[in-house]
Amino acid sequence: MMVSATFADRPLKKLVLFDVDGTLTPARQSVSPEMTALLRALRKKVAIGVVGGSDFVKVSEQLTVSGSKVTDDFDFTFAENGLTAYKLGNQLPSQSFIKFIGEDRYKALANFILHYLADIDLPIKRGTFIEFRNGMINVSPIGRNASVQERNEFEAYDKQHGIRAAFVTALKEKFPDYGLTYSIGGQISFDVFPNGWDKTFCLQHVADEQFEEIHFFGDKTYKGGNDYEIYSDARTIGHSVKSPADTMQILKELFDL
Repeated sequence: MMVSATFADRPLKKLVLFDVDGTLTPARQSVSPEMTALLRALRKKVAIGVVGGSDFVKVSEQLTVSGSKVTDDFDFTFAENGLTAYKLGNQLPSQSFIKFIGEDRYKALANFILHYLADIDLPIKRGTFIEFRNGMINVSPIGRNASVQERNEFEAYDKQHGIRAAFVTALKEKFPDYGLTYSIGGQISFDVFPNGWDKTFCLQHVADEQFEEIHFFGDKTYKGGNDYEIYSDARTIGHSVKSPADTMQILKELFDL
């Protein structure tokens, strides 16, 4: 099995993928000069890629170093778990929630959600109950415009009354053939996205390269964390880290940097 000629210049026929927040950078902050230098040294030995849950703009902001773009510093750049993907600076075909589900099925889903929301009796309701994103929709019974205090109050109310859990159950019963995952996270909402559109989605973009090993570094590798699926996938060798410093330490030992 031959590794692709694209990365023939790398002595090791391996790919190392990284989560962003808590792995390469402190949460929502920029990458450090030390990390950038280490990644550049690593890239002389192996192919490297980043896989973030955020959109391309946010991933770029955190990982762009003065004088270069994120797509220059990584062989693969995967935003929104790989729905937006770049290989060596060139964009690969993208996918979206609406393309996957189709307008008619989406309309039926959105109408059902809006009817259901109208019938939920909550102490308060605010605005933006369905937030439409490229790779998913986010549904919030109280509305995403709620203040911090209102969010805290809803979270406590939801723990007592199971509002979101009941909503998800109703959606699963109504649309059993849609192939959707419902993920309750944070304080006030849940995400709806196609099955398999977690971070493992990006692996399809690298399958043809025939790497001998694919390593993945992430900090949310516990069940329910957004690194769990790719960390525990049979196609990857997973490394669970606690911080960017931890990532650097493991890389130095693993790849003799």
